Amino acid sequence: ALLDLSGVHEVKGTWMGSTTLPCTYMPAEGLTQQMLSWSVERDHSTSTIFRRDSSGDHVLLSRFRDRVSVPKQSPGNASLLIENLEIPDSGHYTCKVVWRSKNNSLITKEVTTTVKVVKVAVTKPIIMVSELGLTVPPGARTSLTCVASGSPPISYRWFRSTLGGKALLLSSQAKLVWDSVQPSDAGKYYCEAENR
Repeated sequence: ALLDLSGVHEVKGTWMGSTTLPCTYMPAEGLTQQMLSWSVERDHSTSTIFRRDSSGDHVLLSRFRDRVSVPKQSPGNASLLIENLEIPDSGHYTCKVVWRSKNNSLITKEVTTTVKVVKVAVTKPIIMVSELGLTVPPGARTSLTCVASGSPPISYRWFRSTLGGKALLLSSQAKLVWDSVQPSDAGKYYCEAENR
């Protein structure tokens, strides 16, 4: 029971979201982690996604590039983070760790997790309403933040209404920031949230 990899049997992820596949162990004295790899089995074929060895971290499947990572500075944590989940990411993922002992023998352990990527019902964004008015002293730093629920990804736009009834686009971010707010900034501001 000295070296045991801990994982979970199944992880559910949401399409376009992210999920972590746990794979952890208690670092033991006299044992050095030589190699760590993550592979995926889908449609009866197995491919290595990620490999960490003495030469560094390597993502070996191009469709996972920039989407997978394993914590760097935490010994014993070999968990895999997958971002921007796609439906084809469903499959059986195996975490394999190889240690070298003091007498140079190699010890290998692995743990397998099934990943199911599900599409949530697509929902249009609903903006959460916070306070509807804001009073701030001139010169203060202030901001307005727009938060919406719904199917990701959600994009935001902030507008200010002008005298002619036209909306002036101010920002394409969720947050509208003033470093030093002025009396001329007083007025009505609108947020718009949009998804697919």
